[in-house]
Amino acid sequence: MPVIDRHKADKAGDALFKGVSYFFALLVIVLMALIFVVLFKESLLSIRAFGFKFIYTSVWDPVAGEFGALPAIWGTIVSSIIAIVIAVPVSLGIAIFLTEMAPKGLKGPIGTAIELLASIPSIIYGMWGLFIFAPLLSEYVEPYMVDYLGFIPLFNGAPLGIGMLPAGFILAIMIIPFISSVSRDIFQMVPPILKESGYGVGATRWEVIRKVVLPYTRSGIIGAVILGLGRALGETMAVTFLIGNSHRISLALLDPATSISATLANEFTEAVEDLYLSSLVELGLILFVITFIVLALAKLLIGRFSYKGGNL
Repeated sequence: MPVIDRHKADKAGDALFKGVSYFFALLVIVLMALIFVVLFKESLLSIRAFGFKFIYTSVWDPVAGEFGALPAIWGTIVSSIIAIVIAVPVSLGIAIFLTEMAPKGLKGPIGTAIELLASIPSIIYGMWGLFIFAPLLSEYVEPYMVDYLGFIPLFNGAPLGIGMLPAGFILAIMIIPFISSVSRDIFQMVPPILKESGYGVGATRWEVIRKVVLPYTRSGIIGAVILGLGRALGETMAVTFLIGNSHRISLALLDPATSISATLANEFTEAVEDLYLSSLVELGLILFVITFIVLALAKLLIGRFSYKGGNL
């Protein structure tokens, strides 16, 4: 093949590859825009009926045709925060152990077990939480919280084993495999020379982890946490089993509550009236917007906390 013909073929191939890449990249944006448009269109009836007060009112009465999203928004955010508070230190501990401390014989089995936990369907977590975890909480954990921490509004209430705290616990168990797996992969990307330099100047293992590994992987850790948070915000079945599905706001984490996803799962098939259905779709729109805002903030944080080097 002449050189000029081969050059033309290469340019045509590059142009084709570039066009296909652009198409798939734009396809993601188009899909997100279409999802937003459909949700917004189906929510118009509710938006026109309730306006902005739909977000800050707490009445949810399908019989009277009055709907407010605040309890569901509250439950979604609080249960996700509980899950992140519990899951992040546990996940980072698992990742640090696997990359820095675990014997070679344990790294494989523990890593495989974590990946298997990530593949378990959420409804299985919900069933396990309802039949095993909730009774344990109501019998052995929550009574002590009420007795010894009941003076704090967060831990006041009846030890039912069903409520915001159990839902947060089960969410934490569900997102630990995701955060720990991503964090482990990120920790393995730290150049060995950086850690060896720390050990060479007399740093302990903890000092190397704290002042070299964690600063180097900071942006990746934030990304892993946001990945887990995104999973927690949109989780449906496990939360539906354990949160109690009560449309009210309470500071007590032991009281039943609800979330956006749980409300949709419980009531979508019952929504025979147009306003009822539109209100549920607007809840989905709100969850979409919340998730988008969280991911946008995560992108800003990742850019801000990029690695600048550790200090030993």
